[in-house]
Formats: sequence, structure tokens, C-alpha cells
Amino acid sequence: MSKNVKMLTFSAICIALATVTNMVKLIHLPMGGSVTLCSMLFACLPGYFYGWKTGLISAVAYGILQFVTGPYIVYPLQVIVDYPLAFGALGLSGFFAEKKFGLQTGYAVGCLGRWLFSFLSGWLFFGEYAPDGWAPVVYSAVYNIAYIGLEMVITLVIISLPPVNKALQKVKQMANNQ
Repeated sequence: MSKNVKMLTFSAICIALATVTNMVKLIHLPMGGSVTLCSMLFACLPGYFYGWKTGLISAVAYGILQFVTGPYIVYPLQVIVDYPLAFGALGLSGFFAEKKFGLQTGYAVGCLGRWLFSFLSGWLFFGEYAPDGWAPVVYSAVYNIAYIGLEMVITLVIISLPPVNKALQKVKQMANNQ
């Protein structure tokens, strides 16, 4: 199997797993956003396996798929910020693919990137929904960190468990062997 076919196959499997696990909502917030069954991890894995280019392309594709399967449209620019940019930021994980603790670091950076775009979207496009007494910028920051941060922490704990970390290292090795 050629390297490109293997990359495409593993990336497609990761996007499919991210999509399926995104449907398992552990906590669902009333104004959108939820803690899922590690869906952001699966979106980060192509970057961890193959580096930043593949990571960003896969994560943007995942963002587009998120839009197709459950769009929420207020403004055209909001769609770009909420889907390809916010989910695409998960591909930042690829910048840490070869670093010590690259999976954990890349995942955290990807989640923070996703938070940044979700925060911007909340502040710019949904600020009117901030409760009385809350500045839209503060409300958006707190609201988005509540679900993205919680899922990030839960997933970091899970992927730091030695058996899980070892299994993910093995999958990375399989993904890169010719």
C-alpha cells in the first residue's frame, strides 16, 4: 500500500471516529457545545500521525463534515469561524507530532485553538445571548472553556494512562510503517 493511500485511509478513519464520537454527548450545553466521547482526540490524530499539513487538512475536512451533519447558521462569516477554522485548529496537533509528549501537547494546543475560534464566534456573533450583567467577551470565554476545557482535561487524563498511551503509540507506528 502506498504511503499516500495509507495516510488517506488512516485520516478518513480518524475523521469517521471523530464524527461518530461527536454524536455521543456526555454533557450538552443549552446554547450549543457539548462534552463528547473524545471526539476532538480523533480529529487531532492525523496531525499526530503525519504532521501539521495532514493534520490541518484532515481537521478542516472534519469541520466541514460537522457543518454538513449539523449546521447552525447565523451569518456566513460565522459559519467559517465555527466550522473549518474552529475544528481545523485541531490540526495544530501536527506541529508536535515528533516532540516528547507530542500527543498530549498537540492535543492541548489543538483544543486551545478550537477554543480561540469558538470564543471569537461567541463574542462576535452570539454576544447578544450573554446573561444580564455579563460582558459578551467574558461570557463567550467562560461558556466555551466550560465544554472544550472539560473535554480536553478528561481526554488528557485518558490518553496519559499508560495502556492508552502505549496503544496510541502502536497505532501511530502502524500508520507510518510501509
